[in-house]
Amino acid sequence: MKVDTVIVGAGTAGLSALREVRRYTDDFVLVNDGHWGTTCAAVGCMPSKALIEVANAFHHRKLFPGFGLQGAEAMHADIPAVLAHVRKLRDGFVKGPESVPEELGKRAIKGFARLTGPGRIEVNGTEIRARAIILAPGSRPVVPESWRAYGNRILTTDSLFEQSDLPQRIAVIGMGAIGVEMAQALSRLGITVAAFDNSGRLAGIGDDQVLAAFRPLLEREVRLHLGGPAELEDAGHRIRVTGAGGSFDADLVLAAMGRRPNIDRLGLESLGVPLSDKGMPQIDPTTLRIGDTSVFLAGDANGHIPLLHEAADEGYIASQFAAPDATAAGFCRRTPLAIVFSSPQIAHVGKALSETPEESRVTGSADFSRQGRVRIKGETAGVLRVHADSQSGRLLGADMCVPEAEHLAHLLALAIEHQMTVQDMLAMPFYHPVVEEGLRSALRDLAKQLPDKGKSDLARCPDIGHDALD
Repeated sequence: MKVDTVIVGAGTAGLSALREVRRYTDDFVLVNDGHWGTTCAAVGCMPSKALIEVANAFHHRKLFPGFGLQGAEAMHADIPAVLAHVRKLRDGFVKGPESVPEELGKRAIKGFARLTGPGRIEVNGTEIRARAIILAPGSRPVVPESWRAYGNRILTTDSLFEQSDLPQRIAVIGMGAIGVEMAQALSRLGITVAAFDNSGRLAGIGDDQVLAAFRPLLEREVRLHLGGPAELEDAGHRIRVTGAGGSFDADLVLAAMGRRPNIDRLGLESLGVPLSDKGMPQIDPTTLRIGDTSVFLAGDANGHIPLLHEAADEGYIASQFAAPDATAAGFCRRTPLAIVFSSPQIAHVGKALSETPEESRVTGSADFSRQGRVRIKGETAGVLRVHADSQSGRLLGADMCVPEAEHLAHLLALAIEHQMTVQDMLAMPFYHPVVEEGLRSALRDLAKQLPDKGKSDLARCPDIGHDALD
């Protein structure tokens, strides 16, 4: 069998590539092993956010007495009904990806794909020759082999949302973004949760001051055991998890230690390019081309940034350079943006602090425990830190754990993408009372540390204790 283009994987990157490949050829096949649905829609960002939304709504009842509202103590979370609600929403999200094989007909092939050389791939025992191959096989949850002996008492996000009910005691191992989100959400639904991580960090937070602000807020709801490996042992009907600072007897363990790229059986060694000790080839980040071959590796499988918008971009990039008339120049990537949907939300925008010398940057901060709109809503507070070039005032990045971080992060990403300065942002209107006023406070704190550009926006004025003006 011979075709112009083969796409391996029907996740976000693969479907993004498919959309663009169809613009230049009908001579393609899409190969997919397993479920025809994206990780995000089926087991990732969408069902997890549905669970978080329910958990936060239920948790909000704790504010009722302070608002003068009585009767909240009679509320309870019906966990089977909550999970059924999440699955109902999830099933709607996956309808689009699941319809792909029916729409493509013979051009959609269900089976495992393995490279047999540049321009050659084997599926279900049949070799397919192609001018270009786009690999987007996705990833799978990391679960230590020794843990598999515990059977269905070990969950991942691939299996969590399929449960009809959940027990009272759950251990979450791995406090990256997914672990933090799920640990807090499960706790807010009334489940006793203990969380373990080998490092002392949470949710990938790189700014120590943001981490210091977030940790005690999370510890109000979740028992944290950070800074040591988690060990599991059978304790009868429960699993005893032991880590830094103690142990916890769990009915179920949620393994949230990240995802592993699905490259181990892909046949990358047949391409004749050097591979790392983890089996990963060198990939041009601007084209996603592997070496000088006509094979491209996109999405979670390349281990770059496992986020949906990045996977969609990578599917697009790979398809452009897989085209017969591809240009020589690669694509610049968007401003880095990552959001954790905890409470308060965590976000990182732009350059990491480690990428900018300390002597060439300044940082402005805002304490959201004093922010008017946040206090009115009764939400958990936090801190926002915005970084700028110490001479030009050009915005470089931001780190935060604040309510509505998802919106503040997008606003800052837009500003950084357009190379705006602190003064450029301060020249924009800020309505009152809104959470964005906290961003203005951080920007004004920044402006006080920059060389005088003849513009102050009240930056040189001392605080007067009025939220609308400070």
